[in-house]
Amino acid sequence: MILVTGGSGFIGSHTVHALHSLGEPSVVMQRRSGQVPPQLADLPVVAEQADVADLSALRAIGERHEITGIVHLAGYPAPRGTVGGIDATQGLLDGLLNIARVAAEWGVRRVSLASTLGVYYGGSIAHSGPLTEDLPVLLTTPHPIPRSKKIAELLGEQLAEATGTEIVSLRISGTWGPLGHEDPFFAAPALIHAAASGKPLDLSALLIAPHLGDGLDLCYVKDTGRAIALIQLAGHLQHRTYNIASGRVTTNAEVIAAIREAVPEAALDLPAGVGGPGAALDITRLRQDTGFEPEYDTVRAAADYIAWLRAGNEH
Repeated sequence: MILVTGGSGFIGSHTVHALHSLGEPSVVMQRRSGQVPPQLADLPVVAEQADVADLSALRAIGERHEITGIVHLAGYPAPRGTVGGIDATQGLLDGLLNIARVAAEWGVRRVSLASTLGVYYGGSIAHSGPLTEDLPVLLTTPHPIPRSKKIAELLGEQLAEATGTEIVSLRISGTWGPLGHEDPFFAAPALIHAAASGKPLDLSALLIAPHLGDGLDLCYVKDTGRAIALIQLAGHLQHRTYNIASGRVTTNAEVIAAIREAVPEAALDLPAGVGGPGAALDITRLRQDTGFEPEYDTVRAAADYIAWLRAGNEH
């Protein structure tokens, strides 16, 4: 069985579905509930309530289930503020250390560790073309989320060498789809929600005002979950780091055009121009080692997400 920390969350739920479709059962670990969440009620999953920062609770899960692999998606709030920032950082470090410890104790073959495309940004290293996993990245970054992921990647490498457990970092691109939320870094979720609800477009959650030409490597969450499952279950991996992405840049203009195929009357006006052109993540490694290919283009993804929201789902 695969232990999926944060398994009831946005990406976690879709990863559990993908693992099931590949014939692998999951133990869904949640911080606040021991009940199987509604979005996974159709699967034969087991739910466990535990915090990754609680080593005894983690060990107890291993006593009840035969865990053969771990997908570590659970996170802590981005470290901010004086005391809160220290507590969040403590949780991040304790959680990763505890995951590595129980993985070694249980003889787990592989731990998949969630990272982010944000590790590529935040500095002055010049680069053109798709972002490859061997591209040098700066130690610094202005935002706490990619900063904490850089810390986790480096610590994961140290723990892999210290324990002999295979720990693989997954640099997850901009992900959108069912169970998601309006992201502060890209406009696609807000555009979808406005079109599905018929309400005015609200972009107040975005850190930077979007433009039609702004782009990002957007990956529909069902593809993201499947890519993570394929990495976790692959017989042999040649690398320690993988991009989890679509492999192409999608602009806001493309998202709006795709939405209007499903909702022609959608009032989604953004200013022309390009504030952030974005870059694609190279997924050659992912393709070669798992056979992954994205199944959802922008049109199919927008239609699926809008249908899901209009079926009465909140996110």
